[in-house]
Amino acid sequence: MTAALDIAGIAVSPDHYIGGRRVPSAERFALHSPIDQRLLGEVCEGGATEVDAAITAAARAFPAWSAMTAAERLPYLERFAEEIGKRADDFCQLESNDAGVLLSRMQHGVVPRAMLNIRWFAQHALELQNRAIETEQATHRVRHDPAGIVVIITPWNAPLMLSTWKLGPALAAGNTCVLKPPEWAPLTCSLLADAAHAAGLPPGVFNVVQGSGANTGAKLVADPRIARVSFTGSVPTARAIAQAAGANLVPCSLELGGKSPFIVLEDADLEGAAATAALMYRNAGQVCLAGTRLLVHARIAEAFTAALRANVEKLTVGDPREASTEVGPIIYPRQLERVAGFVERAVAAGATLLWGGARHGFGAQYYQPTLLTNVKQDSEIVQHEVFGPVLTLQTFGSDEEAIALANGTDYGLGGVCYGETEHAAAVAERVRTGFIWVNSFGIRDLAAPFGGIKRSGVGREGGDWSFEFFCDVKDVVLPKKPFQASFSHR
Repeated sequence: MTAALDIAGIAVSPDHYIGGRRVPSAERFALHSPIDQRLLGEVCEGGATEVDAAITAAARAFPAWSAMTAAERLPYLERFAEEIGKRADDFCQLESNDAGVLLSRMQHGVVPRAMLNIRWFAQHALELQNRAIETEQATHRVRHDPAGIVVIITPWNAPLMLSTWKLGPALAAGNTCVLKPPEWAPLTCSLLADAAHAAGLPPGVFNVVQGSGANTGAKLVADPRIARVSFTGSVPTARAIAQAAGANLVPCSLELGGKSPFIVLEDADLEGAAATAALMYRNAGQVCLAGTRLLVHARIAEAFTAALRANVEKLTVGDPREASTEVGPIIYPRQLERVAGFVERAVAAGATLLWGGARHGFGAQYYQPTLLTNVKQDSEIVQHEVFGPVLTLQTFGSDEEAIALANGTDYGLGGVCYGETEHAAAVAERVRTGFIWVNSFGIRDLAAPFGGIKRSGVGREGGDWSFEFFCDVKDVVLPKKPFQASFSHR
């Protein structure tokens, strides 16, 4: 076992977690903090040996774990959530240092949600055991049987929240899991393994194998023993995963990128819309749900832009560990170069830079909140996900034009629509997207469906939708009167 890393006084293992114990490997990769580029340490990278060991451990654990009822699994998962709560501050500090996520966001949003992800799905699994469909001829007992070994791959912008969002239903359904954390921010997933161990989850039920997507992830999703793949990340990576899993006919749940519209109708509350639009810069814009395409009615565009500017000027860019910070760093130098490249090419193509457009003086991996106007609908900056603190603004003259602009990309994850409530709802219903908020942003409930259309993803997560993916759904048919076999056709 490798010596633990010391991150802000928190001991975290750089090893994999396989079969209930820590497992080192010879290959390592360096991990740097996006806050100040300091070296956090070296983390073990999984290869063929570690991938095989994790899947083998999950396969050995599956018969006993899957044979339990949801009620029997519930205490394990309740303890898992409790252990996350016991180390809440460690999770907050660790992810802020490792991924540059706002500490305030971790404290008030992410960690409570991570605990809820485990608890809620564990409770909801109990409701699935007693569902029946009654017809004149028969009772149909609908079973949600565990599918098998689940591979979970999560992104660097929300590693703890998205890992538990997938682990909750997967484990509650009776599957065993192998989690591959993001290589740029793996440490809270390592701490998650400690929480699972302390909760007494049987060895092999939950495993963590660290490494790159091209190496470790590719080996995991191509293994014929797995039953499901749940992935959140980029479209190119999703294509590679789907191709590898497809060779073994393994179902995939894919939550991908977004280029969501933020529609401001003529009858909108301008101050409210502008204050919400400024939130799109939080976490340095590294949020797939963000409404990055501002679509504003031409008659109010000038007033809205002024109100937005006033809100943006109040934003504090700085160290994400400080309570006052609202915009932190870009995760990795390569990602910052990508963001800067989008802006530079947009300006070269004729876009107008209203504010931002350069690296921020606070640190090497910080970028200024940026707004571009005079952008064409078919331009790169409008059509492709930037994943940084960069917004575009286009104007429209009618609802029809707003809807056409909103639907005019290959993405369809989320959206926002501000206006008189019924007017905004009518427009929202015509936007082609997986979900859309009316006069609000970020309201979520675990019982509701979550996911995108077009290039934004395949499938839905949340509530029954999660269990329908992580389970093999079976219909046990009980006739209500004696059955007489007959070959006659009626």
